[in-house]
Amino acid sequence: VRRSSCSSVPGSSSAVWSTMADKAQLQEAIKTQGEVVRKLKSEKASKEQIDEEVAKLLQLKAQLGGDEGKHVFVLKTAKGTRDYNPKQMAIREKVFNIIISCFKRHGAETIDTPVFELKETLTGKYGEDSKLIYDLKDQGGELLSLRYDLTVPFARYLAMNKITNIKRYHIAKVYRRDNPAMTRGRYREFYQCDFDIAGQYDAMIPDAECLKIVYEILNELDLGDFHIKVNDRRILDGMFAVCGVPGEKFRTICSTVDKLDKMAWEDVKKEMVNEKGLSEDVADRIGEYVSMQGGQDLAERLLQDPKLSQNKQACAGLTDMKLLFSYLELFQVTDKVVFDLSLARGLDYYTGVIYEAILSQTIPAPAEQNGADEAGVSVGSVAGGGRYDGLVGMFDPKGRKVPCVGVSIGIERIFSIMEQKAETSSEKVRTTETQVLVASAQKNLLEERLKLTSELWNAGIKVEVLYKKNPKLLSQLQHCEETGIPLVAILGEQELKDGVVKLRNVASREEVRLIVSQIVYNLSCILTKHFD
Repeated sequence: VRRSSCSSVPGSSSAVWSTMADKAQLQEAIKTQGEVVRKLKSEKASKEQIDEEVAKLLQLKAQLGGDEGKHVFVLKTAKGTRDYNPKQMAIREKVFNIIISCFKRHGAETIDTPVFELKETLTGKYGEDSKLIYDLKDQGGELLSLRYDLTVPFARYLAMNKITNIKRYHIAKVYRRDNPAMTRGRYREFYQCDFDIAGQYDAMIPDAECLKIVYEILNELDLGDFHIKVNDRRILDGMFAVCGVPGEKFRTICSTVDKLDKMAWEDVKKEMVNEKGLSEDVADRIGEYVSMQGGQDLAERLLQDPKLSQNKQACAGLTDMKLLFSYLELFQVTDKVVFDLSLARGLDYYTGVIYEAILSQTIPAPAEQNGADEAGVSVGSVAGGGRYDGLVGMFDPKGRKVPCVGVSIGIERIFSIMEQKAETSSEKVRTTETQVLVASAQKNLLEERLKLTSELWNAGIKVEVLYKKNPKLLSQLQHCEETGIPLVAILGEQELKDGVVKLRNVASREEVRLIVSQIVYNLSCILTKHFD
């Protein structure tokens, strides 16, 4: 009884022992977390991983001793996001320019939509992926969500503005509450590059153009060998029907089949049977079909299939698939395209042809992220899309449909590949486009340098000048070498008396003398020759 009453008194020995026990547990947790951090560093894990575990360690330490109760703010980016340094941004700009150039070559115009939408706009469009949508707090009575992709906002835009024909591209950030895999280019905030054709046109011509665009972009980016899988949701639905899948399970089984690029067939079958409630016989029948790959010949063969040939949806899809391959042959891209019955793409809004571009090889992982002996990073899908003829009608009060087909380029994965290639390449990535540095060989020539710099800027020439009154010529030349500036215009007292400027090629050290009064014209000619 005495022990019981004593324990209820604040500051009693039991309370002290309890506090000491908590402190010991905390110290043990700090020790364990410290080992985790050390192990990650020794294994040369990714910076994001190490930063995340260091943050946990600091939070534990903050609870100990004199820091108890205080919150230590750790500077870091939110999980699934990252910063981009100038070198990384230079690579991004190069990729964006290639993609935008391709979109424009095909006659696309661009639009923009809000980064968040009414929650109702996004609800029910993504199937099982809907759980990955970021919801925002209620603001002024409106329930909002960050956009999950650029396709649904595009469909809403078409319906709102009663647009029935447009060829558009859109490059913007989207958001998903996914488990990030930073080394594979999977984030919670990332860019999408979309190209879509909306309008009533003859079958398969716009679809073939979308595949041609994927082919052109991946060829120009030179990421390595790739192939483009194509299928059709009507063929999939027909296949599910003849295999005995109940109609109400088509979408959920489609989501499971979509995992075949990440999981073995046995694991996919197990999910179908154990989690989705299919019988083993039905799953096995699906397995026979999804193992089939080919081209136009496979479409012809399946049109003779005793079961599929009796399904109207499947026949319509297979007939269009034959037509698609005939157009792809005219576009000269059939060497990279394969008709693959395992391709599902789990999004609910697809109604016809679907496709996905996949890199055929792994990319070597950078040593600082994964250790020198670790295998390369498997990138997987770098583009995907398809036909979604019913999506716009879901937003139209009268249900009027606008047929659409489009493709989304997996830009973050492409960035990851390009960054890793840059790390292993001896070629230096330039982070500026400066063409000329205006320099001086002697002191007290700041005014002359600034005057010439201004004249060249006014002429549209990309020029830099060092922010020092009397910089040494050597330090100016070193700045050119470090930043990749190819030319330096050198002012000197004698040159100014003679009315000339020395122009030096930084790499070859060759020099020419340019007349000051004609410098804009002469320098422009030299730059045109140099950069062409």
